[in-house]
Amino acid sequence: MERESMEFDVVIVGGGPAGLSAAIKLRQLSMEADIDISVCVLEKGSEIGAHILSGNVFEPRALNELIPDWKEKGAPLNTPVQSENFYFLTQESHLTFPTFLLPKQLHNKGNYIISLGNLCRWLAEQAEELGVEVYPGFAAAEVLYNDDGSVRGVATGDMGIGRDGEKKPSYEPGMELLAKYTLFAEGVRGSLTKGLFEKFDLRSDCDPQSFGIGIKELWELDPEKHREGHIFHTAGYPMDSKTYGGSFVYHLENNQAYVGYVVALDYENPYLSPYDEFQRFKSHPMLKDMLTGGKRIAYGARAINEGGFQAIPKLVFPGGALVGCSAGFVNVPKIKGSHTAMKTGMMAAEAIMAEFKENAENPAKVLETYPKLFEASWVYDELKKVRNSRPAFRKGLIAGTLYTGISLKIMQGKEPWTFKIHDDHSALKKAKDCKKIEYPKYDGVYTFDKPSSVFLSNTNHEEDQPIHLTLKDPSVPVDINYKEYAGPEQRFCPAGVYEFLTDDDGSNPRLQINAQNCVHCKTCDIKDPTQNINWVVPEGAGGPNYPNM
Repeated sequence: MERESMEFDVVIVGGGPAGLSAAIKLRQLSMEADIDISVCVLEKGSEIGAHILSGNVFEPRALNELIPDWKEKGAPLNTPVQSENFYFLTQESHLTFPTFLLPKQLHNKGNYIISLGNLCRWLAEQAEELGVEVYPGFAAAEVLYNDDGSVRGVATGDMGIGRDGEKKPSYEPGMELLAKYTLFAEGVRGSLTKGLFEKFDLRSDCDPQSFGIGIKELWELDPEKHREGHIFHTAGYPMDSKTYGGSFVYHLENNQAYVGYVVALDYENPYLSPYDEFQRFKSHPMLKDMLTGGKRIAYGARAINEGGFQAIPKLVFPGGALVGCSAGFVNVPKIKGSHTAMKTGMMAAEAIMAEFKENAENPAKVLETYPKLFEASWVYDELKKVRNSRPAFRKGLIAGTLYTGISLKIMQGKEPWTFKIHDDHSALKKAKDCKKIEYPKYDGVYTFDKPSSVFLSNTNHEEDQPIHLTLKDPSVPVDINYKEYAGPEQRFCPAGVYEFLTDDDGSNPRLQINAQNCVHCKTCDIKDPTQNINWVVPEGAGGPNYPNM
């Protein structure tokens, strides 16, 4: 069966804040210029927002530019930040960090506690009203190229392929979506974006990207413990001083709170489990007091870009561009990337419009205006000022905190040097060189096991399909990862996807991949010490279905 094809002027891969902002801006500009530009957005989740996971204290700067009357149009920004604290935790107590010592750009006055998934659902409605075609449940699985090597579009994955690779009676071939320009807004560690990095050598002039894993729960609190509009962050316990990590707690409306933890993926000890560090955090007396009488109602996890300014790759290539977290525009000390993602999508749209105004029938292959717009933008200035904050923490918590304070509060980010960034996976040490970490048992009240957490993420995959967590060499997990690193994939995965099984006597170790549990966080693709795991898209609509996250 041959694949059908559809042609658009612009195809956008990913229905997150960057992709939807690009689509909206394109249609706004095309209507202003009276040049009809057809735009399509592909989203692998079952609906827009299904795979969106973020803190999220939202800075509305880009939204103000994109849709100035967003309040009148009902954007789901309902809870302004009213108060904030920062704490250093010890195992049994906490120290309050004076907020007046924090650099001005790290304060959250004027920001909102939101569900980024709900904001994306609203943005999709605005896009469709402007004539954008939005297709959730279709996973872009392949980049298509013209004879001259330029990007021609993408193809969605085939449906109805069995675990054995054979076509089932329900088989349907994927569809080709062809365009003059294809924007890749896949988010962190996009599977297609990885291939573009290699084909067009987009990372030749930048540092490696660095990442963290963010694990988040939505809690319904006892009304007496709830403080609508209050947020706080913590550092210290349960992280050791060498490992970068910390928490976020955001009290939104309806007696609910987001409770989350981020662990940088350049940690050294293969026995460390980000999931269990999060559970230990919730066991702290301050958290226990807040959560007592409450109920956990949702769970999710997602990788986060932490490389910042010096890890931004080349943004354009023949036939397309990278926007949002596909390229990595997160402001790490600010703990925000949604506003920068939206703005980069908008700038890519402006660059496309400039080319269509020049020659609508045959626009230039390379969007050379986009990088120039980026370099002249507030996104560039914002990220450059904080470029050394995250790398400074490689010297430890105290050194990183002192440097960030001096850099942002005294030097205003204008220091003439730039710290280097290194690959996360190469930081992992051999098990023989590290101390085993014994984590406490889950109590089912504040702390929970992975299966019950995955259940709350509403994750679902068609079981009879090829495993989308592919191995370049199937012998590596046992021969190297298990024997030399104590099988770290069973700990760095927050969803119980990777499981090492043995015989009763402990012999014959083998890896079992429970692909149906995958919440699409991409941590395995990032932290695998041998880089043997290659995450590819499953059938469209598979994965988590996050509500209000």
